[in-house]
Amino acid sequence: MRFVQFKTRASPKRVNFGVQVENEGEIVPLEDLGANNLIEFLDLEDGMIKAKSVIDNKSKPRLSPNEVTLLAPVTSPDKVICIGMNYKDHCEEQNAPVPTEPVVFNKFPSCIIGPSDPIPFPDLTQELDWEVELAIVIGKIGRNISESNAMNHVLGYTVAHDVSARDWQLRKNGGQWLLGKAMDGFCPLGPAIVTKDELPNVHELGIRCLVNGVTKQESTTAQLVFKTEAIVAWVSRFCTLRPGDVILTGTPPGVGVFMKPPQFLQRGDTVVCEIDGIGKITNQIQ
Repeated sequence: MRFVQFKTRASPKRVNFGVQVENEGEIVPLEDLGANNLIEFLDLEDGMIKAKSVIDNKSKPRLSPNEVTLLAPVTSPDKVICIGMNYKDHCEEQNAPVPTEPVVFNKFPSCIIGPSDPIPFPDLTQELDWEVELAIVIGKIGRNISESNAMNHVLGYTVAHDVSARDWQLRKNGGQWLLGKAMDGFCPLGPAIVTKDELPNVHELGIRCLVNGVTKQESTTAQLVFKTEAIVAWVSRFCTLRPGDVILTGTPPGVGVFMKPPQFLQRGDTVVCEIDGIGKITNQIQ
């Protein structure tokens, strides 16, 4: 299934929840289940079974893509966790060693914006950079999860853009990454959460980022150092993972800061982040 949150032209202020029948296809609203968003849906007993029943009901009204505006597929999660230095080829472009354990930092839930929302350019930075990432979405609460049981806690995956202010990440604030990663609008997500059963080879997907139509990042999730099971198990050793939590899994090579000379985003630039089998998000810098 492809879970989405959206607004309609008829009700532009109301957040709706549903399933997209296929990539960029019709949407089946799930309001009859009593859930207005993903996190409420994950609290439902037998929610997946009920959702499938609604989808299979051919008489259920469907919305065409041009009737809706897609929002971030999950909003206000308990936490947004990020894994750094998690692509072998990204480590190589920095001449950095491959980590022996996951490098963890975070963003705030308030960083999340939708798949077509503008990204605000903070006056604080002069070094705004792009980072396409595969994001894991947790579907079941857990702590101290084993790798062998990790997938039972995963709902699915979505596309994320780990927007980064490199000056604040790498040189300012005493070397702490947080401020450079967690400014408003620094986590576009979407267009949908694709459930794990729809992506049996999630660690073999093409992943890319384009800026103004020019490909900057192009790799495959096969380059991930730590895969989904290892990431979920590692993070759950330190904190309880809750339904709706988002884990960004790292970015491939091609980010602006390591180009020679470095390249950074400017106001008016358009960034497309895309992962095969999931879709793409398109955000303009404003």
